[in-house]
Amino acid sequence: MNAVVVEEKDVTPVADCVHCPHRSDRLRAGRCTPGDVCVRATSGRQIARFFNINPDLAEHYAGDTFWERRAIAARYLSQQRLLRMIDDPDEVVRRVLAYRLPVENLGPLIADPDREVRITVADRLPEDQLEQLVTDEDYLVRQYVAKRLKAGRLFRMIKDSDREVRKTVAGRLPDESLGLMIDDDAAEIRLVVAERIDPDYLEPLLHDEDWRVRLTAAQRAPLSQLQPLADDDEDVRAVIRERLEAE
Repeated sequence: MNAVVVEEKDVTPVADCVHCPHRSDRLRAGRCTPGDVCVRATSGRQIARFFNINPDLAEHYAGDTFWERRAIAARYLSQQRLLRMIDDPDEVVRRVLAYRLPVENLGPLIADPDREVRITVADRLPEDQLEQLVTDEDYLVRQYVAKRLKAGRLFRMIKDSDREVRKTVAGRLPDESLGLMIDDDAAEIRLVVAERIDPDYLEPLLHDEDWRVRLTAAQRAPLSQLQPLADDDEDVRAVIRERLEAE
């Protein structure tokens, strides 16, 4: 029985060149190609190729009705021209702006409704302006803030509602402030505290409900505080034995 070969239909978008304003110059000069390098097609790849070859036409499409043309054109516009697009209704366009605008012009995007825009802003804002995003509604935005905010200002985030944000905070908080997180609800955060806090303040963590926290505390606490762990899990007792033998 012969196999039936079914040819796949080519679905590449091809725009009509008849009414294209670039037909007489760019097309004739080989600077655009129907179905491959074309600003009129509803294809991001073709539009991107077009502006890569014809960046001088980006300004002409900065106000285009098709969001993808505006977004791709924005990659080639001057920063001054980008300022006039800061209220663009499409979030993809504003994401390009958040990436390309000078940091001193990012203020209007701090409260942007799109979280990707705000994440980019949080990644670029000067440190002294980051606190404006400490209470952002999205945990990913706050996590970027926690990674960049000056360590001495992180105390505002020690009670953050998201565990991963608090974990980032616990990893960067100044040593003298770590005691503020010693009773955190999440064992992962208490584990970070046990790894970083001054050994003289580890005693509360030697009684932690999570054996991993107790184990880490046992590795660092003064030997004089380890007696309560004499009947603990085998892994914890093994650490104590090793430390006593080393002494």
